[in-house]
Amino acid sequence: MDRDEWDAIVVGSGIGGLVCAGYLAAEGRRVLVLEQHDVAGGNSHVFRRRRAYEFDVGVHYLGDCGPDGVLPAILSGLGLGGRVSFREMDQDGFDRIALPDLTVDVPTGWDRYAKRLSEALPEDAEGILLFTDVCAAIADETRSLMLSQDDLSVADLMARTPVTARWGRRTVSELFDHCGLSPRARTVLAAQSPNYGMGARQAVVSMHAAVTDHYLRGAYYPEGGGQVLAASLVEALEAHGGELRTRSRVGRILVEDGRAAGVEMRDGEVLRAPLVISNADYRRTVLDLVGEEHFGRRLVAKTRQAEMALPFATLYIALDRELPARPNANLWWYRNDDIEAAFQDLADERVDEVPLLFFSFASLKDPGARNVCPPGHSNFQVMTLCPPGYEFWGVNEGPAAGERYRRNAGYQDRKAQLTEAMLRAAEEAIGPFREHIVHLEAATPISHERYTLATGGTPYGLAHWGGVGGRPDTATTVEGLYVVGASTRYGSGITGAAVGGMACAGQITGRRLLAEVHAGAVLGDPALLPPRAADWDPLAVSRGAGRRGARGLARIG
Repeated sequence: MDRDEWDAIVVGSGIGGLVCAGYLAAEGRRVLVLEQHDVAGGNSHVFRRRRAYEFDVGVHYLGDCGPDGVLPAILSGLGLGGRVSFREMDQDGFDRIALPDLTVDVPTGWDRYAKRLSEALPEDAEGILLFTDVCAAIADETRSLMLSQDDLSVADLMARTPVTARWGRRTVSELFDHCGLSPRARTVLAAQSPNYGMGARQAVVSMHAAVTDHYLRGAYYPEGGGQVLAASLVEALEAHGGELRTRSRVGRILVEDGRAAGVEMRDGEVLRAPLVISNADYRRTVLDLVGEEHFGRRLVAKTRQAEMALPFATLYIALDRELPARPNANLWWYRNDDIEAAFQDLADERVDEVPLLFFSFASLKDPGARNVCPPGHSNFQVMTLCPPGYEFWGVNEGPAAGERYRRNAGYQDRKAQLTEAMLRAAEEAIGPFREHIVHLEAATPISHERYTLATGGTPYGLAHWGGVGGRPDTATTVEGLYVVGASTRYGSGITGAAVGGMACAGQITGRRLLAEVHAGAVLGDPALLPPRAADWDPLAVSRGAGRRGARGLARIG
């Protein structure tokens, strides 16, 4: 077989790209995945330090991973059932929301969630029940539609989604107003909104409802860490004849006579395929990799003017002691009880004091895992949203454009200031811990962009694309060119990206793949999957077969 000719080339190896590639390979197509980073996985990848600690970059918790879950169904459809295990978090309180003088533990289930919030905020109980009723109805309508095997007319679609038709494309802030909610109630209801990187005035109700429903169906953590997800998908891809090449950056997506024709690598190598699926940043795909000359003026204008979701700064922390006893729950900590004011401060770059923090306690979620930390130690991440754009960081173009930023004094000063502010706030939230730190590392949106090439370093893709709630589908106006990832209309996060990957593969193959696998279909062949030795390393697997034994892989122990 000529390895310069492929049936499909996937640019980027985030979860959406790997899912799409896996299903195309399982169908019998020759699929090549190209990844510029050292390992596959995008925002699901991990990194290791001091041969003792492994930190998740983006997988902090997953929703809907029970017997009826969407993500387990997607994995099982490739023959991966049983190869990824999900640990339950505390289902009576998987997220703890902490405001001044108020703490609320978020349980699973819409009814329990609404009841608990109403009891915590009795003066807002009526509005909370109305808000949660609308969101629960939208979540139920959209999930039912997503898993349906029916071809629906527009009239049938509207009839089956009446609440979504009324509220789905309106902003969360509009629904807050409609429900007459106080700032404190709005803060509690939107406390988890950093899960999609937008405030209530930007996010649409359908997105908020889908993300909230995702976790209310049960909160989980993948046993072994986020890299297990990517490694398992790589195994499925390779088992069905596909190939992953890491450290392989695409310079151009080729379009000839109005259709996709393959890619040109940064080193000039040309690889041909009639199908190209870009899991790269959407703006970079349209404006740089493909080129705006191949799209209509309106789409180019929307893409140029698009706003990105907010990015994160993250502290990766290891302690030489265990954390004080606490539930197996994330912590959402807010300095005050007006979340909309906090998001406005971010937009205005008023961040002298950190307005909010998200804590993910990896050593509680995967206890005893040798990759997380040594016995008696702790591993956790502290995250906060950052203002959009490069100016806040003293950077001009960003690392994706080739800017060398790490010796930039302004960047280093800002990073040090924010690190100190986050540490101060973190100790306000959970008590003193600095004297026990044995590893501390800060990551900014700029460093995130360096590894993922995502515009502005956000893991959440587009916030606005041609209007409130607007996002592109996976099919494009260029024949044979598709897009997957955080910016598509199927949503961000691990499961949103995976669903988008399924939708893309389904559009290419003409099948309702998600409905098929959720009903129990297994399209991949489990017998083709490789055995896993006792020292199986998901990070090594995620480098691809061609680089699996290459030097430079960080190890634990």
